[in-house]
Amino acid sequence: MRKIDDFTQAEIEAESLLSELGINSLPIDPFDIARQLGIELMPMPSVPNGASGMFLHVNGECGIGYPTHVDNNGFVRFSVAHEIGHYRLPGHPEAVVDEKGKHHSCAGASNGDRYEKEADSFAAALLMPTGLFTTAMRHAGEGLAAIEKLGELCGTSIEATAIRYKDCTSEPFAVIRSEGDTIEYASMSSALREFPKLTWIKKGTRLPADTLTAQFNRDSSRVQAAENDSDTCDLDTWFGGCSQEITEEVIGLGEYGKTLTILREMVNPDENEDDSELGAWNPTFR
Repeated sequence: MRKIDDFTQAEIEAESLLSELGINSLPIDPFDIARQLGIELMPMPSVPNGASGMFLHVNGECGIGYPTHVDNNGFVRFSVAHEIGHYRLPGHPEAVVDEKGKHHSCAGASNGDRYEKEADSFAAALLMPTGLFTTAMRHAGEGLAAIEKLGELCGTSIEATAIRYKDCTSEPFAVIRSEGDTIEYASMSSALREFPKLTWIKKGTRLPADTLTAQFNRDSSRVQAAENDSDTCDLDTWFGGCSQEITEEVIGLGEYGKTLTILREMVNPDENEDDSELGAWNPTFR
């Protein structure tokens, strides 16, 4: 079962909006939601490394600018959902817009910013609501193949889908994004965070040199081509404190120039210990 975190309220607001609009099937169209809310939609100029979205709030009128510089439909849809979050979440319009009534969002720049992180949580729940998404998870298979299938179903990017999968799964699971030899973030499921003696990976940490991910990142053409690969590795190599064989899956994120790694098929050492204790007890009866 998922643990409640600081951004659960944003997810509740997103799912409340879906209920209010009578939306109960996948995929969910954020453009249509914006129109139903009376929000004007406009394409932003195609500028390299431009803003990932814009929220306008002027004289009671609202608008959303969506990116055109990235050829990634999942990215664009998430951007629109994110800006709907700024419109819908209590306190956001007053907090995020400047004196001209504008707010520019930049993908990957939400670290430490409460309002951006809340809008991301809202967007994820809007496009991948818990009930519909977890039902789909049960029929999607496992690992990266399941995430790709769910992304196609929800119209979401590999990265956003993987993070949502991590949030909704009851299994030990980790999502790691890297570029070159540097880890940009590592996010763990609730079940993995319960493992004893893990060393949590910090932003900016160097990739373990002997991992599939490090090898994959040395060939930028594979990253740009969005190739994928998989292998087994030792959990201790990534997190320390616990040695066991796990599955490592890697996929390049294309022109974004980054790599997504999934770690799965892990067993909590405490569970192994409990099982071995039970196995060692062999009662006899007359």
